[in-house]
Amino acid sequence: MKCEYCGYEIPEGMLYCESCGREVRIVPDYNPLEDMLTEQIRGAINGEESFDDYIDYDSIRNTRPGRGGTGRSTSRDMRGAGRSTVRDMGQGTVRGTSRDMGGASRSTSRDMGGVSRSTSRDMRGAGRSTSRDMRGGVSRNTGNRRGTGTENMAERDRKRRQAERKKAKRRKRTGCLFILLLIIAAFAGGGVFLYRNTYVGIVSRGNQALKAGELNRAIDCFESAIRKDESKKEAYAGLAKVYIAKNDLDWAESIFQEAVKKQPKNADIYQVYVEFYMDTDQKEKIPLLLEDVDAAVSERLAGYIVAGPQFSLDDNETYEDVQELSLKTEDGYTIFYTDDGTDATIHSKEYTEPIQLGEGTNEISALSVDQKGVPGLPVKKSYTVELPIVDPPAVAPSTGQYSQAVQIEIKVPEGYTAYYTMNGEEPTTASAKYTGPIDMPEGETLFKAVLVNGKGRTSGVTTRNYVLEAE
Repeated sequence: MKCEYCGYEIPEGMLYCESCGREVRIVPDYNPLEDMLTEQIRGAINGEESFDDYIDYDSIRNTRPGRGGTGRSTSRDMRGAGRSTVRDMGQGTVRGTSRDMGGASRSTSRDMGGVSRSTSRDMRGAGRSTSRDMRGGVSRNTGNRRGTGTENMAERDRKRRQAERKKAKRRKRTGCLFILLLIIAAFAGGGVFLYRNTYVGIVSRGNQALKAGELNRAIDCFESAIRKDESKKEAYAGLAKVYIAKNDLDWAESIFQEAVKKQPKNADIYQVYVEFYMDTDQKEKIPLLLEDVDAAVSERLAGYIVAGPQFSLDDNETYEDVQELSLKTEDGYTIFYTDDGTDATIHSKEYTEPIQLGEGTNEISALSVDQKGVPGLPVKKSYTVELPIVDPPAVAPSTGQYSQAVQIEIKVPEGYTAYYTMNGEEPTTASAKYTGPIDMPEGETLFKAVLVNGKGRTSGVTTRNYVLEAE
C-alpha cells in the first residue's frame, strides 16, 4: 500500500508512513459536517428555530479514536459554523449565510426565491457545494490538527521504538551476560581441572585420600606429585604419613634416604625427614642424618643440631696418677656416657658426677640431649694414666767371683711380683717367678730380675754376673 500523501510504499502492518510520518488511512475519513449542513439548511427552509443540538458533538468527538486533538478541534469548528449558519438563515439572510459558507451559499440564496422543489434541488446542490467548500476549509484546519495528531502519533511511535530498542538492548545485555557466565563457568571448570592436575592439586587429593583411609590411592597421588616435582617437600611428607599409617617405617625412611641422596642441598626435604624421625620417636637418628650436611641445610636445621658435651681433661696428655673427669653442656641439656669403649646413646648411663680415671687407658664416650629429646653426636675421648715406674729390684749378692756357694735374693716391694732368668735372657711374666732365695750355680751365671705390679707394669731389669769356683 502506498502513502496517499507522498507515495511512499508502506510495509504491511504499518500504521504510519515512514517517509512523511503521516497516519495511514485505513477507511476514508468521516466528515460529519456534510450531515450537519444538510440538516441546517433543511431546518432553515422549514422554519425551524432550534437545531444546533441536533448533532451529538460528543459522538463526533469520539468518532475517530486516536486522532487526539484533531477530532475535538473539528467538532468545535463545525459547531461554530453551524450556529453561524443557523443565525443567518433564521433571519432570512441567505446572503450572509452565503458569505459564511462560501460561494455555495450565494447560489443557495438566489435559488431560494424560486420554486420550493427547485430551491430544494438548488439547496441540495448548494449544500453539497457548501459542504465541499467547508470541507475544504475544515479539511485545511483539520489537516493542521491532523498534523498535530500525526506528530503525536510519531512521538508515541518514536517512544515505542525507543522502548523496543531498550528492550532489545536489555535482551542483548542479558544474552551477553549469559554468555559471559558460560565463559566464566568454562574457565572455572578448566581451572578446576588444571588445578587438580597441578602439584598442589595432586597433593591435596592425596591428603584427602589419606584422611579417608584410602592409603593406596594416597600413595599413587603422592608418588605422582613427586614425579611432577621432586624438589618440593609436601609429597614426601604425605607419603611418610601414609607409611606411618601402614606401620612401615623402614619403607618411609628409604624414600627419604633416596630423596636426600639425589638432592643433598635441599633443606626442605631434610626438614620433613627430621620431622618424620620426630613423629616416629626415632630422634637418635637425627644427629647421624645431619652429621655432614651442606652448610645451607645445617643453617636451616640448626635447631636440631645439638652440640656435644665439653670434657674437663685433655686427652692428649698422659697422666701419672688417677684422675677425675668432668663433663659440661648447655643449660637444660642431659648428658649420657660410657667408659667401656662403646658409643654413648640416650640409653647409656646418665652423667651426674665426675668420672674416675684409673691407671691405664680410659675410653670415655658422651653425648648431650636437648629439651626436645634430640641428641647430639657422641663425643669420644681416650685418657691414659701411667703410674710412676719403680726402681729395678734389689738383688744380692752383687756381681763377682765366689769360692763358696751362696744364695741369690731379690727384694720384692709390696704389690709386686719378681721374675728372673739365669741364662742372660730378659725376664718377663713368663720367666721363673721368684718365691725365695736361689742357690748360686757353679760356673759363670748371668742373672736378671724384674718386678711386675698388679696391672702388669714392669720395673727396670737388674743384672748380676756371678762366677762360682768351688774348692
